[in-house]
Amino acid sequence: MKDILKKLNDEFENGKKGLVPELFYFISKLTPMVNVDLLIKNKNNETLLTWRDDKFYGPAWHIPGGIVRFKETLGERIHKVADLELKSKVCFQKEPLNIREQFAKDRDVRGHFISVLHLCNLTAPLKEKMMYTTGKPKAGDWCWFKKAPENLLSVH
Repeated sequence: MKDILKKLNDEFENGKKGLVPELFYFISKLTPMVNVDLLIKNKNNETLLTWRDDKFYGPAWHIPGGIVRFKETLGERIHKVADLELKSKVCFQKEPLNIREQFAKDRDVRGHFISVLHLCNLTAPLKEKMMYTTGKPKAGDWCWFKKAPENLLSVH
């Protein structure tokens, strides 16, 4: 075990670079993941959701969010989520609106999260080409909602 851990340590000196999926999934079986969620409202009090389609949660609308990396602040991850998921920029309230523990009882991999919800405001426009209009949404599409859609991730 010591040899394996030394090899892993040598390979991943800086956790901020991220992990290969296999190692990330293994670690997620051992410890909760901390993530930030960005609650973004417009002047009509609509909520911004994005479409995701992955093997853990399936296709659904969700609140933009992401897992905090080692030695990364919540604020840094909020800005990265805005850039990666929305191709935009946000400002946010420093105090979270909510902190919630979530379990996926049916699996061990990515099965335990501590979610920190922050109220955010867009400070740059969203990319119109990513706006959902009609038909089947594509991963990365965004849309404003007055109420929760039927196909919202159940954890939200």
